[in-house]
Amino acid sequence: MEVIITRRAGNHHPTIWGDHFLTYVDLPGANEGEEKQHEDLKEEVRKMLVMAPSKSLQKLDLINTIQCLGVAYHFEREIEESLSYMYTHYEEWIGVDGHDLHAVALCFRLLRQQGYYVSCDAFRKFTDDQGDFKKELVNAVHGMLSLYEAAQFRVHGEEILDEALNFTITQLKLILLNLSNSQLAQQVNNALKFPIKDGMVRVETRKYISFYHENEVLLNFAKLDFNMLQRLHKKELC
Repeated sequence: MEVIITRRAGNHHPTIWGDHFLTYVDLPGANEGEEKQHEDLKEEVRKMLVMAPSKSLQKLDLINTIQCLGVAYHFEREIEESLSYMYTHYEEWIGVDGHDLHAVALCFRLLRQQGYYVSCDAFRKFTDDQGDFKKELVNAVHGMLSLYEAAQFRVHGEEILDEALNFTITQLKLILLNLSNSQLAQQVNNALKFPIKDGMVRVETRKYISFYHENEVLLNFAKLDFNMLQRLHKKELC
């Protein structure tokens, strides 16, 4: 016996927008200039990435920025080659820049994020004789942010990273109360709510674009790429 299911009508009112958001007009040749600019900027960014010294904070900062701006998918091979090299020379590099909290934490996080296991012992040099993180670290906000993001990639049993996470959360909340730099305050506040490890890429990309102003070429490329992707998604939906 066939069962007939009767569903109640929703009686929804027609949308006041009509089909405005469902239409997409792609005029031939309209986006050619934009696409050429996109390719030109992409090659400029690629050149920056390739030319940056292999074992340098400059290279790590550039990779991090490219990832945060949501354009890393254009440079997957270059990023993998760079981080593979950094992983191979990790102990050597830590020995050179091992007292720069931002450098150590950023390198650690980028490698773990890429799937490379590196030891967290490098962070012990930032602790005192009692094993607590040194109080003077709070004076370097970028270093604290990098340590906070690095601690998100801890695995079971890494007590120093558990301590690092508790330390940075507590201190960054206190720092936030006294930050006069609104751009940095926005970055800290956003990181505390949405750490890189748990963020939704396109949502976080939009936020990062709003407060990133250091490299104009990279910023313009990220904005253009973001807008072109939005247009592509709209076209696919229609």
